[in-house]
Amino acid sequence: MTGVLGAEQRRAAASPMRERDSTARIGPNAVTRVAEALRVELSEQSAESVFAAAGLLRYLAEPPQAMVDETEVMRLHGALRATLGLETARRVSRRAGELTGDYLLAHRIPKAVQALLRVLPPLPAAHLLLAAIRRHAWTFAGSGRFTAVAARPVRLAIADNPLCRGEAASQPLCDYYAGTFERLFRALVARRTEAVETTCEACGSDACRFELRW
Repeated sequence: MTGVLGAEQRRAAASPMRERDSTARIGPNAVTRVAEALRVELSEQSAESVFAAAGLLRYLAEPPQAMVDETEVMRLHGALRATLGLETARRVSRRAGELTGDYLLAHRIPKAVQALLRVLPPLPAAHLLLAAIRRHAWTFAGSGRFTAVAARPVRLAIADNPLCRGEAASQPLCDYYAGTFERLFRALVARRTEAVETTCEACGSDACRFELRW
């Protein structure tokens, strides 16, 4: 979500968000961390079953190293729910989000920035972190539209969310995002942060909304 970007990524980030089409892309963590979470929480066989159902078995052998087509991410997260059932899928998705947060902390957010955020009061730290997340929302929201408000609680929203686009459910489905946001805020803003998805497009809302509370 943040860190030093290559020239091609900087050009893409500076460009207006494209209309939704097959070229919309999402960072590889939305695939690779799902595989990792499946292996940690369940088994290699479960990972193979889910990725096969999504038509993405090749990614288990050769994990993607660059941005992937958002339709592949949509298929994978849909296959999680269809293959494992909603409760298990939500647990795996949340874990994948936490692992994504770990990856960003280890490889994408400069250590000096992390040190600064940790010594600031929570609200100023939240303002700075959200500024970075907004700049890089294209890497995790794809063709969706991300907004954020730094307050107490912090409020985030993704409209036209690719992770649940076209789904219908009786409970929120976007645990991957909640897990990622919670992990980052616990590490950099307030250790007792809890991320809760308060509305979900799969439940009929006009956007998937999250509150980060501490």
